[in-house]
Amino acid sequence: MDRLVDLDPQLLHDTILLAIAVFVLFMLMSYLLFNPVRKMLESRKEKIANDIAAAEEDKKDAAAVKAQYEDKLKNVEKEAEEILSEARRKGLKNEARIVEEAREEAARIIQRANEEAALEKKRVLDEMKQEMIAIASMMAGKVVAASIDTTVQDTLVEETLKEIGESTWQS
Repeated sequence: MDRLVDLDPQLLHDTILLAIAVFVLFMLMSYLLFNPVRKMLESRKEKIANDIAAAEEDKKDAAAVKAQYEDKLKNVEKEAEEILSEARRKGLKNEARIVEEAREEAARIIQRANEEAALEKKRVLDEMKQEMIAIASMMAGKVVAASIDTTVQDTLVEETLKEIGESTWQS
């Protein structure tokens, strides 16, 4: 034993066989274990990247929605004021319309009352004329009773009407 490692053909053969066996085992292990693990790690890496991208997209969407919400909150007061001013405007318009209708109705009522008063005045005047005619007839009857002719009777009726006066019985 001169040497610690003797390079004889048997050792070389064993070494080459061992190397081939390790290489075959490595290839077999690579095919059976390493590649599936690499694929699983790669798919997990892609899934994580997709989740991160989706999270970023959701974050951007949330920021946009938040900005819209804040804009709406800023505009809420303006919209409320617009709605209130529109309601006030409509209220004033309705008030003016109602007041105008009330005025028209009052004018119609006053006109109707005036017409009724005029009709009542006419009726009273007609009644007064009828009364005067009745009085004149009674006077005429008395005159006839006293045997006065028709010309005298007409003159008496005319004189009586003139004495009473048109302003007396029309007022």
